[in-house]
Amino acid sequence: MAALLASAPAMAQTAPESVVVNGQRQQYRSLSVAGATKTDALLQDLPQSVRVLTSDLLRDAGATSLASALELASGIAPQSNLGGLWDSYAMRGFTGDPNFGSDYLVNGFSSSRGYNGVRDIAGTQSVEILKGPASALYGRGEPGGTVNILTRKPRFAPQYSVEASAGSERTYRTAADLTGPLGETLAYRLNAAHQRGDSFRDTLHSERSFLSPSLLWLIGPATTLSYEAEATRQETPFDRGVVAVGGKLGVVPLSRFLGEPGDGAVTIKSLGQQLFVQHELSGAWSLQAGLSYRDSSLSGYASEANNLLEDGRTLRRQRRHRDYSATDRSARVELLGSVSTAGVRHNLLFGVDGYRFDDERLQLRRNPSPDKPYAIDIYAPVYGAVADPLAPSIDTLERQRAHALYAQDQLTLGPQWKALLGVRRDAYRQNILNRRKAAANEQTLSASSPRAGIVYQPTASASFYASAAKGFRPNSGISIDNKAFPAETSRAYEVGAKIDTPDGRLSATLALYRIDKKNVLTTNPANTDFSLPAGEVASKGVELDVSGELAPGWRLSGAYAYTDASVTRGDNTIRSGSRLPNVPRQSANVLLAPSFQLGGGTATLGAGVSHVGERLGDVAVSSGFRLPAYTTTRLLAAYAPNRQLRLALNIDNLFDRAYYASAYSQLWVAPGSARTVTATLSYKY
Repeated sequence: MAALLASAPAMAQTAPESVVVNGQRQQYRSLSVAGATKTDALLQDLPQSVRVLTSDLLRDAGATSLASALELASGIAPQSNLGGLWDSYAMRGFTGDPNFGSDYLVNGFSSSRGYNGVRDIAGTQSVEILKGPASALYGRGEPGGTVNILTRKPRFAPQYSVEASAGSERTYRTAADLTGPLGETLAYRLNAAHQRGDSFRDTLHSERSFLSPSLLWLIGPATTLSYEAEATRQETPFDRGVVAVGGKLGVVPLSRFLGEPGDGAVTIKSLGQQLFVQHELSGAWSLQAGLSYRDSSLSGYASEANNLLEDGRTLRRQRRHRDYSATDRSARVELLGSVSTAGVRHNLLFGVDGYRFDDERLQLRRNPSPDKPYAIDIYAPVYGAVADPLAPSIDTLERQRAHALYAQDQLTLGPQWKALLGVRRDAYRQNILNRRKAAANEQTLSASSPRAGIVYQPTASASFYASAAKGFRPNSGISIDNKAFPAETSRAYEVGAKIDTPDGRLSATLALYRIDKKNVLTTNPANTDFSLPAGEVASKGVELDVSGELAPGWRLSGAYAYTDASVTRGDNTIRSGSRLPNVPRQSANVLLAPSFQLGGGTATLGAGVSHVGERLGDVAVSSGFRLPAYTTTRLLAAYAPNRQLRLALNIDNLFDRAYYASAYSQLWVAPGSARTVTATLSYKY
C-alpha cells in the first residue's frame, strides 16, 4: 500500500518497504509522494517555480537551521529578526506579519504562528520552496511564496545515525536519528539535536534543543495513522547588533555588543503536535485529515538602542521585558481523486480547514530619561548600568478564528497541455483586547482567492507556464491608536520555463513575476512596539534556480534573483517609490560539490560563493541609509571511508569578510557571521 501520510509528503520519492500484516504483504512508502502542493503532480506539470532542497544538499552545505538552508534558494533575503530570536526573511520582497517570524509550514500545517524561535533542521527530510501565492490552498500566506518543511517519517527498516560537531567560538552540536519497527504494523522515529556555543559577538552565549518523536501505524490495508511531536527550547541573549554613526558603518567593531549581559537570555519554548490519518476509498479516491496543536512562549529582558547623542559615542538605551505566549490549533479534511471526462484527466482536491489562534502579549518598558539615560559608550563599553523600574507598554489578548473551503483541479488536456484551476473561500474573525486601555476591537473578514495556470510541454524535458492568482491575508495586532488593521490583498502574475537535461540529472527553472499588495504592515518607526500599514507595494523580478548533477557525482546548486520591490503608494512615514528594506535588487549563490573515489572510500571537495547586493537599511527611508553589497565564500570537504562513517569540514565566510546581514535602522544593524569552521563526525549503523 502506498501510504500517503496526510502531512503533504515529499516530492522526491523513495523505494517502498514491504511489511507483512495479518499474513498479507503490504507495500508502503516511508515518505509520501506529494508536498506543499497537496497532490502527487510532477514539478514539470505545475505552473509555478518550485525548488526542493534535499537532505543531501543541506548536508553538503552544512546547514543546521532553516535560515542557512534558505540561503541556497533564489529571491530570499534575511530580514530584521527580533534580536536574533526567530527566523525572518523576505521572499520576492515580502516578509509577512512583523508581529511574528516569517511564515513556514511543517508537513503542510502552519508552524510559525506564535513564538517558535530559530527553526532547527534536525529531523528534516527536505525543504520545499513554492514561489508565488498558495492562497488558493492555504489561505493566509505571502504571495511571494511558501516554505514547507517535510519531516523524516518512521520506517520499518531499522536505521540509526548519530552526529557530533565542533566549531568556531566553542560551538558544539550533537544529533541523533533513530527509526525502526515496534511491531508488525507500528514503526517509530526519534530525531534529536542539541547545540550550544559562544558567538563572534562579545559576551554572547546561546543554546537550543530539539526533540521530535513520531509514530506510524498501519491500521489496515487501506488506512494509516501517524503522530509527530516537536519540542524545542532556545536560550539566547537579545541582540539588536551594532550602530551606524552618522550613517557610516564599520565605526565600531562587528563584535561589539551594546546591550546588557546582565539581562541574561531570552527563553523560547515551543511544543507542537500533529496527527494525520489517510484512508483509501478506492483505487482513484482517498480521504485524508490532520490535526495540529502548538503552544509557544517567549520571555526575557533586553536593553536596546534608543538614540545616539550628539557626541557620537553615547548611546541611550531602552530596557524591555517581554512575556509572550500563544496557542495555535488547526485542522483540515481533504478528499483527493481523479476522473476522466471527454478525454480530459482531472486530478481533484476538495478540502475544508480552520484554525484558532490565541496570542497573549505583556511587555514592560522604560525609556531613558535625561537624568537616567541608561547609556553605554559605543567605543569603550562598560556594562552593568541599572535602569529605572519598568512599566507596562503592551498588554493585549488577541483571538483569531478562521475557516475555509477550497477546491483544486489539475487537468491533463492532452500530451502537451496541462492546466490548474483552484479557488478558496475564507471567513475570518479577530478580537483584540487592549487591557491597558480597557478597549476591545473586533472585525470579521471574508474573501475568495482564485488561482489559474497553464502549462505547455513541447518535449518531455521542457515546460513553459503562465499563472495568475489573488491572495488574502489577515493582519495581526493593533495600531498605536488601538485600531485593528485591514487585511492584506494581493494579485500575482508569473510566467516561466522549466528545463531538464536529457538524462534528467540537472534541472533549471526560470521565472518572471509581478506582485501587487495592499495594506502591507511594517514596523512603526515612531514606536517599534507597534506596526503600521505601508500602503501599496509591488514586486517584480526574474529568478533562476538550477539543481542536480553536472556529471555523475558533481552536485550543483545555483540561484540568481533580480528583485525590484518598492512602495507604490505610501504615506508620510513610508515614501512612494522607496525600496523595501533589506531586499537587494541583485543576489546570487552557487555551490558545487564533486565527489570521487579515494582510498576505498568516497571524498567530496567543493566550494560555494554567495553575493548579496546593496539594500535599504532603514524602514523610515528618510535617512537614505544603505547596507553595502557583499560576497562571501565557503569551502566544504568530506570523506566517507565506508557507508557507516563520514567526516566533514565546512568553512563559511572563508575570507572573514565583514558584512551586514540586515537592519531595521541605523541603530539596529545585524552584522553577518565571521569566518566559521565546523568539523562533523557522522556514524550510521
